[in-house]
Amino acid sequence: MKATDKDILFMKRALTLAAKARGMTSPNPMVGAVLVKNRQIIAEDYHKKAGEPHAEVLAILKAENKAKDSTLYVTLEPCCHFDKRTPPCTKAIIDSGIKKVFVAMKDPNPKVSGKGIEELKKHDIEVINGIFEDKAKRLNEAYIKFITTKMPFVILKTAMTLDGKIATPEGQSKWITGEKARKIVHQMRGSVDAILTAAGTVKADNPELTVRVQGFRSSGVQETKNPKRIVIDPNLEIPLNYNIFDVPPETIVIAKQSQKPAPAGFKRGSQVWSQESKERKIKTLLEKGVKIIEYEGERVDLKWLMKMLGETGIVSVMIEGGASLNAYALQDGIVDKVVFFIAPKIIGGKGSIPAVGGNVFRRLEDAHRIGDIKIKRVGDDLMIEGYIV
Repeated sequence: MKATDKDILFMKRALTLAAKARGMTSPNPMVGAVLVKNRQIIAEDYHKKAGEPHAEVLAILKAENKAKDSTLYVTLEPCCHFDKRTPPCTKAIIDSGIKKVFVAMKDPNPKVSGKGIEELKKHDIEVINGIFEDKAKRLNEAYIKFITTKMPFVILKTAMTLDGKIATPEGQSKWITGEKARKIVHQMRGSVDAILTAAGTVKADNPELTVRVQGFRSSGVQETKNPKRIVIDPNLEIPLNYNIFDVPPETIVIAKQSQKPAPAGFKRGSQVWSQESKERKIKTLLEKGVKIIEYEGERVDLKWLMKMLGETGIVSVMIEGGASLNAYALQDGIVDKVVFFIAPKIIGGKGSIPAVGGNVFRRLEDAHRIGDIKIKRVGDDLMIEGYIV
C-alpha cells in the first residue's frame, strides 16, 4: 500500500514527538505515536523515560474508547515481549481495537525484530512498514548500534580554526568558536549518556563537562540531563579540587592498573601504586563518589573501554578531548559520527595543536572518509557533521 500525503504528515508528526525526548530515554529508543480517526488526530504522545509507559500506550490511554477502528502512526515497531518494566505495546494495540498501524522502522532488538508486526497481523491488524525509515533510524542511531552490538554510539566533537588548529602552542583554546556553537555543544551533551575526555584537556581547561543550557529540547521543557564524565587519567595527575571531581554528575576515571589490593568499588584492571600519595588520592576519589576503572598496558584500548562502558548500559558517548585522544579514537576505530565546528580564524605555526594528532597517519587513499555530510552556519562558525564510512 502506498502512503498518502496525509500518512506522511502524520508520521512526520510522530517523529517530531519522538525527538522531544532526546537524551532522556536511554537505554530505550525515542518513540512517538499518533492516533488518527477520520483523518483527524484524536490522540498523540511520546515515550519520555525508560521504565515509563511507551508512546503507543500513552496515546491509546488519551484516546480512550475513540481508539477503536483508528489508525496508529508509530516511529518504531511496537514491542511484543515481557522482558522489561512495561507490558507489551502490541497487547494494548490489539485490545484497543486499532485497525491499522503505520510503522516507520522495525525494532532491531532481537526480542522484537519483526515479531511485533507479526503479532499485530495475526489479530487482523493491517501493518504498513517503512514510512520515513531513514529518518527514524537517524533519530535512534545510538539505540540501534547499542542494541545490536552492546557498544555505545560514539560522536567525535571538536572545535577548530580554519587552518585545523584547536589550540595555540601554549595550549590556549578558549574560545575558538562563538556562543551559538557553544550552545549547540551543550545541547549535544544533554543528548548523550557520557562524555569522554583525557587528563591533558582537563588539566588545561578545568572543564565542568556539564549541560548549562536550559530548555533546549524541542518540547520546551525546562529540563536537562547531565551526562556521565569519563576521563582517561593513567597516572591520576588531575588535582583533586578540579571541577571534574564535583560529583554529581557521575565521574569515572580510567587509570593504569595497580598491583595493590583494590579498594571496594574499584575495578581491577597495570602500574604499582608505590607512592603513598597515590593511595591517598584513590581513597579520596572513591570517598567523593568517583568511580575508577583500571586497564592493563601502557595505553588504554579504546575498543575495550567502549565494551566496558556498554556493559554498564552507556548507549552513547561524545568525545571532547584533544589532538591525541581524537587520534587514538579514530585509530582504534570507535568513532561513528564526527561533528566539527570551524571558526573563521587562522592561528598558524608548526607548534600549534591540530585537531587530530598522533604519530600514525594514513595515505590519502586510506584516509578516514566521512559520508552523509551536513553543513550549516552557526553564528560566524560552520558546523560540519557526518559519519565514518
